[in-house]
Order: sequence, then C-alpha cells, then structure tokens
Amino acid sequence: MKWVLAVLLLGICATTLAQDATARQPEPNTRVPQGVVRYAPSGFPDRIVASPAQDAATGFSVAWRTDARVSAPSLEIVVAGDSPDMGEPRSIKATSTPLKTENGEAHHHRADITGLQPDTLYAWRVQGDRTWSAWHHTRTAAVVTAPLTLLYFGDTQNKNVSLTTRVVREAMRAAPEARLALFAGDLVSGGDGEDDNEWGEWFEANEVLPTSLVVAPAPGNHEYFEEFEDTPQERRVLGAHWPVTFALPGNGVAQAKRTTYWFDYQDVRVVVIDGTSALDLGTAKAQAAWLDDVLAGNPHRWSIVLTHQPFFSPREGRDNVLLRQHLLPVIRKRKVDLVLQGHDHVYGRLKNEAPTPVFVVSVTGAKQYRLSDEARKTMRPVAEDTQLFQVLRFDGPRLRYEARTATGRLYDAFELVDSGTAGKHLVEHAEGRIEERTCRRAETLKGRADRCWE
Repeated sequence: MKWVLAVLLLGICATTLAQDATARQPEPNTRVPQGVVRYAPSGFPDRIVASPAQDAATGFSVAWRTDARVSAPSLEIVVAGDSPDMGEPRSIKATSTPLKTENGEAHHHRADITGLQPDTLYAWRVQGDRTWSAWHHTRTAAVVTAPLTLLYFGDTQNKNVSLTTRVVREAMRAAPEARLALFAGDLVSGGDGEDDNEWGEWFEANEVLPTSLVVAPAPGNHEYFEEFEDTPQERRVLGAHWPVTFALPGNGVAQAKRTTYWFDYQDVRVVVIDGTSALDLGTAKAQAAWLDDVLAGNPHRWSIVLTHQPFFSPREGRDNVLLRQHLLPVIRKRKVDLVLQGHDHVYGRLKNEAPTPVFVVSVTGAKQYRLSDEARKTMRPVAEDTQLFQVLRFDGPRLRYEARTATGRLYDAFELVDSGTAGKHLVEHAEGRIEERTCRRAETLKGRADRCWE
C-alpha cells in the first residue's frame, strides 16, 4: 500500500512540474534576443516616414535612416504616373543628424517638400549609400470641401511587432482611403537599454503605413527619459530618437519647440500638445497661450487636439490637474471638436453635457490597464483588455467616428453634425456595437493585479 501511495505521489508531482514547465510565460518587450543585432543601420534607407507640412495641400516632409556613411542624401519626387517612366524627378537635398545607439551609429535624414499641387498623387524615393528606396506614393490634401478619412491610434508602446502589427493591418483594411494617421504618444516604451530596437519594431509593425499615409504623432512620457534618476537633479529629458525619427512642422511653442506643432488638412486643423512637458517641465501656461492663438486663427469647420495624457483620466490614481487648469479652458473657449488621448491603456469616452469637445482615450498596444470606478461613472462606452483603432471620416458638415477592436468589430460610434447657426450636435450610433469588454484576469502573468495585460 505504501508503495502504491508513493507511486501516486510521484505521479502527481511529475504532472505538477510538467504543468509548471508549460505555464504561459510573459512575452519580452521586443522579439530581439539579448546579444542579437536585428536593427543595425546600413547603407539601405529604412525607417522611412512621411509627415504633413503646416499646409498639407502643398507639402509634406520625409524622415529616414541610414548608417553613418551617408550624409546629406537626396529625395526625389515626381507626379505619379502609370508608366514606369514618370519623367524627370525633382531632387531635394536632405539634412542629416547623427545618432549613436545600441545598434551602432546612424544618420537620420530629413527632406522638406514644398510647392506641391493639392490633391495630387506624388511618387517619391529616398537615397542611401549608392542605392535608393522603393518609390512611395503620397497624395497631398485636397480642397477643404473634399471628404477626408484619417486613423487615430492610442499607445502602441509594447511588443509592437508581436501585437501592434495586427491592429495596423486591420485599420488599413477598414479604411483603405485614409490619408492621415494620428498617434497619441508612447509609440515605444524606452529606457530599457534597447530603445533603438523598439523604434525598429515600431516601424516594422507599421509596415507600409508610414509611407502610404502622412503620420502625425504626439510625444508621450515614454518618449522622454529620467536623467539623473533618484538624485536631487532628476529631470525629464526628451529622448534622442524623437527629434530625428519624424520630420514634423517646426511651428510649436518656443518652450516645447520639438514636441508641439499644428497643421491643416483640408477642413481640419490638428494641434499637437505635449502633456509631459506641460505636467513635468512647467510649460502648461505657455502651451495654453500658444494653443489659444493657433485655434483662434482656425479658418476650418473642424478642430482636433491630439495629446498623450488625458484631461480626465480613466485610470485609478491619475489626475492631470495642470492640463485642466491651463489648457482645458482654451479647448472649451475655442470649441474644439475632438480631444484624442492615450496614456491610460483603456478605452473611455467622457460623457458630456455639451456636444463638444468630445474627449476620447484609447489604446492600440499590448499593455492593458484597468478602469477606475470614477471612469465607469463618467465615461461611456468604456473598455478594458481591448486593442483598438479609430477611423474618423469628415464629409462636409458631418464627422463620423468609429472605434474598432483588433479584429475589426465596432465598439463605439457617433457623429458630430454641424447645423450652422444652430451649432454642432452629437448623434450616437449604437447599432452594431459589441458588448462592453472588461478584464476577466485577476492579475497579469507577472502577478500584477493593477493591470490586465503587459
């Protein structure tokens, strides 16, 4: 009997060990194993991304990367045609900035293209070391009365190739006519010794999007790092990748010149503010005055403010008082239509008494937080444990907003309708929405109960 009992115990122990050995393990933040070089710069151009000029109808800018052998390369551009012979391209010399990373020294290049015709499809390519990129297509913004579709993504941040890729692909399938993509900050996580790998994965995850659409990102707190951490001199410093990775308009407020900007795209003025700088670097008041000036001069029907940190946080323990104190009065005074935000890794749309502004928080990437009790009272709809993208369609007096899940299912939808002298009103579209999603895990694989996934 004792022998039989011993055998049974051994069997139970062996089964338990086997189960432990096969238990799900947390996924690393990048797919690059330690000691492996995956994203080293070379003579071939990579990390190519187009961004809008201040007037997106007449220009755009392009940033790209090579190794340090390439300085001041060229961009070539021509009106796109059906023949492989599109004619003699115009050549634009780029400026170059060096950047040393864990993957070696790179040169990041920027070319600003001006004098273009509205609503025209252009073919362009960028130069490397004795080689060129593919020819890419970008269509300039059309007249203000033309319909416009754009995409909005919350934080991508973590495990970009693994889990952001599918959302970007689904977004481009859902809105193949989109011309502009807005990212609400924390594109990467950073600060872990493999920042360049993370930026490499962000570009890999986005595939053709950065060269098919023009991209306008807001900076997040993870685009900064803590210098002199845990000392009396600790301070926030903008990471070295941000200023060279994107070729953004240089029209921001002086106190946050590299991280704030604005541009016009057809009948929409988009203004990007820097919440991290406002909250941690004392620029909230200056940004508010600048924002007021930019919005006061808006000749268009619609306006969007893109920022990382929410004015009304849906996550427990976060309260961005300085944003509400300095910037919120401007947003309300100037009757901004949409405030698109990230940071809190859940979904939430603030319930408003007035139709505008509409405040939305969303998340695209793998990291998922939990909603606060306050958010469940003040926001509808809300979601946990859900990767999302948003499609915005502007057509004359109507703006249709849709939030869709990583599999393309409709989660939120409404319209803003401009009735002229009667003002704008919001129309809910509940038909076709899926049920509210909540986190059903007690903790993450790393044992964190304050998050749903990481």
